[in-house]
Amino acid sequence: MADYLDLYDYRRRVSALYRERARAFAAGEDPAPILQSFRQGKDELFAHHPQSALDEEGRSHFQGLRYFPYNPALRVPATLTLLEQTSEQDIILGERETLTMTTIGHLHFVLAETQLTLALYWLTLYGGGLFLPFRDTTGPRESYGGGRYLFDTIKGSEPFFPTGEFERQQMVLDFNYAYNPSCAYDYRWVCPLAPGENHLSVALNAGERNYQSADL
Repeated sequence: MADYLDLYDYRRRVSALYRERARAFAAGEDPAPILQSFRQGKDELFAHHPQSALDEEGRSHFQGLRYFPYNPALRVPATLTLLEQTSEQDIILGERETLTMTTIGHLHFVLAETQLTLALYWLTLYGGGLFLPFRDTTGPRESYGGGRYLFDTIKGSEPFFPTGEFERQQMVLDFNYAYNPSCAYDYRWVCPLAPGENHLSVALNAGERNYQSADL
């Protein structure tokens, strides 16, 4: 039964990291130290928490996640266009579990003068939440080949909003906070990965790197 409380505690701690990030940005603090503090907090969870994506042996050898350097150019405003009619797709997460992802809209943004779009999903698992997975051309060598997440509100990771308050049609996509799914760290996990519509033809050199690549 302790596993349930450990999982609850882990999600509380992840949520606290994102709340502190939001507070620091709202206070006008320097983005680079905010990111560094966030990464230190996440590394601490990976190293010591029983609900870390790493197993006990992996935690015993853990020396920190691999990250791209902070890149301010990869923090961009995005406009959300909601769909008049949503679409659903079922993702198989193992022998007994299926996850339904509902496409609720599209996020439009510009990077290096290139117009890009990502689908925004609603997950039905655990009562529901917003989910933004993506894959870019840094994978599989520099980042996890299955793609990364920008947020998954079910698990406590949150999107940015321009004013710090929830806005229905405006977000800030900060790819410096892109992170790997749990299956990137240990094969015992199964994870929903980015569908083809969220495969970007650009390199996003920000966020977490490929944990398993020894040459990084």
